[in-house]
Amino acid sequence: MSAVDIQGVNQRYGSMTVLHDLNLTLGEGEVLGLFGHNGAGKTTSMKLILGLLSPSEGQVRVLGRAPQDPEVRRQLGYLPENVTFYPQLSGRETLRHFARLKGASLSQVDELLEQVGLSHAAERRVKTYSKGMRQRLGLAQALLGEPRLLLLDEPTVGLDPIATGDLYQLIDRMRQRGTSVILCSHVLPGVEAHINRAAILAKGQLQAVGSLAQLRVEAGLPVRIRASGIGDSAGWLQRWDAAGHSARALGERSVEVSAINGHKLPLLRELLGESEPDDIEIHQPSLEDLYRYYMQRAGDVRTAEGTL
Repeated sequence: MSAVDIQGVNQRYGSMTVLHDLNLTLGEGEVLGLFGHNGAGKTTSMKLILGLLSPSEGQVRVLGRAPQDPEVRRQLGYLPENVTFYPQLSGRETLRHFARLKGASLSQVDELLEQVGLSHAAERRVKTYSKGMRQRLGLAQALLGEPRLLLLDEPTVGLDPIATGDLYQLIDRMRQRGTSVILCSHVLPGVEAHINRAAILAKGQLQAVGSLAQLRVEAGLPVRIRASGIGDSAGWLQRWDAAGHSARALGERSVEVSAINGHKLPLLRELLGESEPDDIEIHQPSLEDLYRYYMQRAGDVRTAEGTL
């Protein structure tokens, strides 16, 4: 059974269609990164899964049931992009309040505060919390009841690099326990090591979905090979230019060549067989490279020029 199954969904607000024929699934114990520009349809997709919207056309199933089913909601955790809590309550009181609403055990409260690094501030009023602390508290409430499905909308907002790393480690542990996760983020660096698949939305349409390896093959973006300490860099550049490869000098004895269409291994063999480089670096197309490629293909010039 899929944790989420979206089939043929069109979503309209009046005469405006914001999702076009969306087909998307999420397996059990899978982490899916959902990426797109503002207005691409990410939030609408989240609302459909949460049961806050009903599709204009098509079907949405969550944990094998309708999203509005009370049993589904008890097994779902959600961290919105902008978390809001009662400012006069303490962190502990806030979690206890949400635990009662969700029917989760109150014994989880102190454990979760410890898990997100808020034990020291458990008795402080939420109005004294920083943005990052409120974000941690929001994550703790999303984890109440040990959800089978976790929806995280911009979870790293307000988090410092250490807290961001802790968050991704937590996601890894949740995945290992069998929890399914949908992660929406505009901060792409650092995400790719923690997702199984990426789904890229633009203008309400799904542009691509698959593992990063699958998307790299589909996009056909080059692998960049950097070699240093090779001696005659000018000779290598002349040879590669003659063979139709894109290459450039990085220094007197360093070069970079772009390998496309399966040329990575032949170029590596050539480098290692005819020179003794001090170092070789291989740079696969990153998630950000893939995102930019699919946005350009979709004709989103604003995003392609660097506005995520």
